[in-house]
Amino acid sequence: MAEHARCQIDLPSEETTERFARAFARVARPRLVIVLDGDLGAGKTTWVRAVLRAWGWNGPVRSPTYTLHETYDCAGVGRIHHLDLYRLAAPDELADLGLADLWAVPAVWFIEWPSRGVGHLPPIDVIMQWQHAMPGRRVRLSSSSAAGASVCDRWLDILQQQAASPSSPRIEITKLSG
Repeated sequence: MAEHARCQIDLPSEETTERFARAFARVARPRLVIVLDGDLGAGKTTWVRAVLRAWGWNGPVRSPTYTLHETYDCAGVGRIHHLDLYRLAAPDELADLGLADLWAVPAVWFIEWPSRGVGHLPPIDVIMQWQHAMPGRRVRLSSSSAAGASVCDRWLDILQQQAASPSSPRIEITKLSG
């Protein structure tokens, strides 16, 4: 399945980023690969941390920038893997980590800096491109599989329902063509 442009989402605050993550946590379950690409410090790890909290993880959530790989077990969801490939000098280094055997085990994978692992990643379902925006951050959300499209559709439905509530800070959603 080709990448389907879905939408651009403006998250003006940490609170809206966390709400964006909680909405995702309501619809995402294992066998799902989410790649997070974009600016350094744009909120990728902050968003993953908020998803894990929404799934009930109470332990520390470390950025895998130095360890490359962190694993979490969340009751009701299962195994969660968080990779940060920023420090890889070449995609072949990912093969040296021995993760290929784990791709087949049902899990949710969050993979930051996916371009550094090209050719050694499992099939991608959801693509998130993060960038700094004033105020806050902007995310371009798209899917590249039927499972990813289903998750994105349900996720956006939740966000649009929340947008109708005047009591919560606004998450701006702009549909993109193509």
